[in-house]
Amino acid sequence: MKIILDGMGGDNAPFEIVKGATLAASEMKHKIIIVGDENKINAELAKHKYDKGQITVRHAADIITNDDAPVRAVRTKTESSMVIGINMIKNGEGDLFISAGNSGALMAGGLFILGRIQGIDRPAMASIYPILGDKASLLVDAGANAECKPVNLLEFGTMGSIYMEKVLDRKSPTVGLVNIGAEETKGTTVVKAAFELLEKSDLNFIGNVEARDIPKGRAEVIVCDGFVGNVILKLTEGLAWNIFKLLKSKFTDGAKAKIGALLLSDKLVEIKNEFDYSEYGGAPILGVKGAIVKMHGSSNAKSVKNTILKGIPYVENNVVQIIQNSVVEIEEILISE
Repeated sequence: MKIILDGMGGDNAPFEIVKGATLAASEMKHKIIIVGDENKINAELAKHKYDKGQITVRHAADIITNDDAPVRAVRTKTESSMVIGINMIKNGEGDLFISAGNSGALMAGGLFILGRIQGIDRPAMASIYPILGDKASLLVDAGANAECKPVNLLEFGTMGSIYMEKVLDRKSPTVGLVNIGAEETKGTTVVKAAFELLEKSDLNFIGNVEARDIPKGRAEVIVCDGFVGNVILKLTEGLAWNIFKLLKSKFTDGAKAKIGALLLSDKLVEIKNEFDYSEYGGAPILGVKGAIVKMHGSSNAKSVKNTILKGIPYVENNVVQIIQNSVVEIEEILISE
């Protein structure tokens, strides 16, 4: 397998990207091609020990930044690391593309260069959602589609369920629809219609899930439009940050508190790790004709390494083709309406 890595995308490129690639290479046999400014990437590679036959560099003269308009950037910056990398997937020069760059551009690149899987109306971004003391859930959509039709939410549930089963090894994962109440009569017209579609599917659909139940792991696949999904993720991230800030202030307030913090240090680290995005890898873009994974913009080497390693089953278990095959079931549900 060949893994294509955007060497210039993200806040910490290329140094953390390159370091993460060397860490991943030491734990696997697959090849990595880092795309970006050849001089800068080679300078970073020179700082690390690695198998030179395992990691190679593909030069890219341009970069898509977070300030660039996504669609325009993909169409005009054809020599950027992101566009070259996605084209390499299209041309069969690689099997998996990973980037910490502009999210909108990555989605646009997937759509314009690779194309949608036939029968999928809206590709979606799926994000791991940490659950304290339990296995993480998967939230779909995490921000790609602010407005959706009922069928899109059915697609998200189907694609998310396939990803959870094939990549994260969850057999028949539970699927929940985010709503303002557990009753099927609650919510907007779109959400109520989506409830009916999900109920008719072969998914392990457990019904509506309220926001307060999401952090409890009520559903393994959390289905919602991208507007709601992005709010959920950022609210959770902000809340977690504030909780840790509060804990830090309380555990450093006086000698007694500091002794308690010292005694509980291992447990505090465990809690912090459960909320640490770098532990879980990146967010796959589901529904395009190729394996693309988006990393957090501020990804460090640990996150890069984990994204590479956890992206391997995405390709090995043929998730893109399985999603393509699932379109038949979606069409049958729509015909029965």
